[in-house]
Amino acid sequence: MTQMAIHLTRKELDTLAFLAHKRSREQTDLIREAVDTFLVQQPARQTDRRRVTLNQLAGIWRNRTDLPDFDALRREWDRSSD
Repeated sequence: MTQMAIHLTRKELDTLAFLAHKRSREQTDLIREAVDTFLVQQPARQTDRRRVTLNQLAGIWRNRTDLPDFDALRREWDRSSD
């Protein structure tokens, strides 16, 4: 395992010490557990961010007049493949 220095407020440190004592665990164990929990939740947050971005992008070409009629193009392609 690699060591890393972190900066905590006095309140965070006191709370961490209290919880470690209450649970009969080392403070470092609680910190690792918190980091693990945070990292596990990240893919879900990234997925949520992607979903928000996709929702914001939906319909951005709706009012464009310089684009071809994609339905007509698709019908033409379908006819030519028969």
